Amino acid sequence: MTDITQKPTKKRRKTGFTLSISQRILAGFAILIFFFMSNATFSLITLRDSAAITKNSYNVVNPSLEEIRNFKLLVTQSRMYTISWISSRTSDDDKDSLKKIHNDYPEFKDKLVQLQSKWENKQLAKTLDQVFTNFERLQKIQKEEIMNKIVEFDDYEDLITTSVASEIVDSQIFPLYKKIIAQLDQIALQKKKETENSQKDLIDSIKNQQLLTIILAVLSVMVGLGAYFITRRNIVDPIKYINSVFVKLGTGELPSEQGYPFKKDEIGEMADSAGKLVNGLRETSRFAENIGKGNYQASFTPLSDKDVLGNALLEMRDNLAKVAEEDRRRNWSTTGLARFGELVGKKATDLKNLSDLIISNLVKYVEANQGGLFIVEDLDNKSDEMYMSLVSCYAWDSKKYLEKRVYRGDGLTGQAWQEGETIHLTEIPNDYVSITSGLGEANPRSLLIVPLKLNEEVFGVVELASFNVFEEYEVKFVENIAESIASAIASVKTTERTNRLLDESTMMTEQMRSQEEEMRQNMEELQATQESTEKSQYESKEVNELLELTNLVIRTDTRFFITSANELTEAKLQYETAELKGMAIEHVFESYDKVEYAKSRLTKGHKYSEFLYLNTKSSDRIMVKVNAAAIRNEKGKIQHYLFLLNDISGINAEIA
Repeated sequence: MTDITQKPTKKRRKTGFTLSISQRILAGFAILIFFFMSNATFSLITLRDSAAITKNSYNVVNPSLEEIRNFKLLVTQSRMYTISWISSRTSDDDKDSLKKIHNDYPEFKDKLVQLQSKWENKQLAKTLDQVFTNFERLQKIQKEEIMNKIVEFDDYEDLITTSVASEIVDSQIFPLYKKIIAQLDQIALQKKKETENSQKDLIDSIKNQQLLTIILAVLSVMVGLGAYFITRRNIVDPIKYINSVFVKLGTGELPSEQGYPFKKDEIGEMADSAGKLVNGLRETSRFAENIGKGNYQASFTPLSDKDVLGNALLEMRDNLAKVAEEDRRRNWSTTGLARFGELVGKKATDLKNLSDLIISNLVKYVEANQGGLFIVEDLDNKSDEMYMSLVSCYAWDSKKYLEKRVYRGDGLTGQAWQEGETIHLTEIPNDYVSITSGLGEANPRSLLIVPLKLNEEVFGVVELASFNVFEEYEVKFVENIAESIASAIASVKTTERTNRLLDESTMMTEQMRSQEEEMRQNMEELQATQESTEKSQYESKEVNELLELTNLVIRTDTRFFITSANELTEAKLQYETAELKGMAIEHVFESYDKVEYAKSRLTKGHKYSEFLYLNTKSSDRIMVKVNAAAIRNEKGKIQHYLFLLNDISGINAEIA
């Protein structure tokens, strides 16, 4: 390098080619422009790739992962409902759920196939096709071997049918289920890796953009320094200032703003452009750093409407912010569903305590200010109009409902109960509800009333009030947990009702134990009398007359059609002899299922004893103790069936 402080000699070595100052400046600026264009080009490419990564993650990868999880849940539910179909003859809800899975599967498959068509991993797409094939094969086995063969009540009594169905579940359905779950886990794992790789590629893209900007800035500084030494005698001070700017850029430091009296010439324009570049790089660097840290609320103003780099950064920020917000809402809803599912599962023993836990936790979780839980009351008299009571509240004016019952269609709460639909209001009447504190009271901005509905039956209503407007995802969340709350309430009510019935049954059993023993002895005597008819015909006649006077006696043929009934039976049932003769025995009793069970036992030659309600002609309910047996002839063949009914409604009245 030539020492610039050395004095020049009189004779200079001639060179073959020299450039004038203007030409060198022109060449230097040409190089700078090349670097700037390269920076913009590489930045645009990087941002375009980043936008493509973000778009693919938002439109394909994340929805695909979500649908794969839903598919896995669908397969698990299908297996559970299949087992329930075989093992439980009364699980109509599970059967309907399995049928619904079969009906909804084509639509679900079409949605997943649309996402599959956008997958870049063709091997993974083939794996999903195999999952479709296996699941459709599983559904075919379910429908042909189980759903079509185990339909009626008698099918469950057929041990061969149920055994074959169980064997099919163990040998065909379970292996297919495990294979499908394994394939879905493989796809979900790969999609999760794709999501992680997309995020990593996006971060690397931003880092590469920063590094490229610094490298090009350093190169620009080098060119600027060369131009300075070439043109130092004419433009020393302006070039020194510009040089100091680019020196700082070369070290990765963005210079602070300083004023310098440039002339309005080409150098001044260059300095002005350099200042804009520095400011633009400063804002771009700060904005890119905020995005890298996940601060999607950072503000940024492009240099102009045509600022490609700035507008691309804004678009990338908006896309990332949208994805982050959707992830936050999804995680919030998932966490809340798990939390309340665990809450109602562990505490579903006492209705009052359960209600307090639900409403207090729900108000806090959705950041509401007030909340109330209304539950439909169980009525002993079915003719009374049903109503709801406020069983638990949070920061609520409970005096409003202290002595008031909420009936169907009564106000907004009763309307939500009647229609079974959510009511969301943002304009609240002044006299409807107010949020009160020690400093005063005010009307809420948003009111949310959600029915607690399970299998189209409303068990209650939850009402929330807040100063903040409930977002759509918050409303959806409350609607989702409403079904869980309804299920817990139904479970607690069933438990309480069962305990109450058990207590009543225990008391009734103690009082009727002696009478039941007497009835059993009568049946044994009747059977003995039947077997020794020829030897004790007179004694049998006396016993029959006694039974005719003290019990309701009904005889049926082998098809369980009534052939005769004593006068006491006709009086209790309020039927004439002609009306009773030929009537099916199940029309006499209230419980069809219990009569079917009795007929099954009697057909097999067993005796039957149970408490049942009679259906009279005037629809009165009479509780009787039923003892029934098959009467055989001398050849041992069933000739007819005998039902002895002891009226115990008087005992029930005394207990009540």
